[in-house]
Amino acid sequence: MQLRTIRATQYVTALREGGSLPAIVAADDFGMYVVKFRGAGQGPLALVAELVAGEIGRALGLNVPELVFVEVDAALGRNEPDQEIRELLKASIGLNLALDYLPGSTMFDHAAGDKADAKTASLAVWFDAFVMNVDRTPRNANLLVWHRELYFIDHGAAIYVHHDWESMPQRAESPFRESKNHVLLPWATQLEEADATARRLITADKLAEILEAVPGQWLTRDNDGISAAEKRAVYLDFFTRRLAASAIFVKEAADARHQLV
Repeated sequence: MQLRTIRATQYVTALREGGSLPAIVAADDFGMYVVKFRGAGQGPLALVAELVAGEIGRALGLNVPELVFVEVDAALGRNEPDQEIRELLKASIGLNLALDYLPGSTMFDHAAGDKADAKTASLAVWFDAFVMNVDRTPRNANLLVWHRELYFIDHGAAIYVHHDWESMPQRAESPFRESKNHVLLPWATQLEEADATARRLITADKLAEILEAVPGQWLTRDNDGISAAEKRAVYLDFFTRRLAASAIFVKEAADARHQLV
């Protein structure tokens, strides 16, 4: 698997949501993208989570906007009047991550009548439990409606266990309590079918392919003496073991749904 690489040519506008200050930029392929900056407070591990979780979602057949690498150079922020943004761009010179901008999309809102079909909802609940994504709640859906289709975005908070590297292997087979708060849980009536589908689509080879796409400098930024290859092996072991133990988080999601309805 190989992501395209583009170059940011114009900083269009900041998206002041949360603390990471993503932004809409124009690129040298004449496209518009939402960039997640390496220099943001969450650091490069947020980009690792964004890439790995996003591509796992895509492998499951969920709609995830195209992810691309984006090169940011020092000239991009030279005319930016906002000091915070200038500092962010300076700290992010080099390789960053972006997703395709979906113009005219709206945030999923159950209160406004938005719904999901059972297959998509069940696969989404499975996916977010698998990658440990805590950001798919009614309050913060990170789910767009575009041309009447659901698109899954913003996975930087996924795989949160990698922020505690030493405990990561022991967390592989843990349940996922946040399933009870999933915005699509009311429609997730096919969790067992979703589990069977996911276990067929997410193989060790597919996971290794996705992990190989992660830039080495994002994995070794902490200077902890562990090579990028060694870290990829830990991620692969984590996800392989989590996949084998998927019955744990599937049961938890099913129990949460029974209590909900």
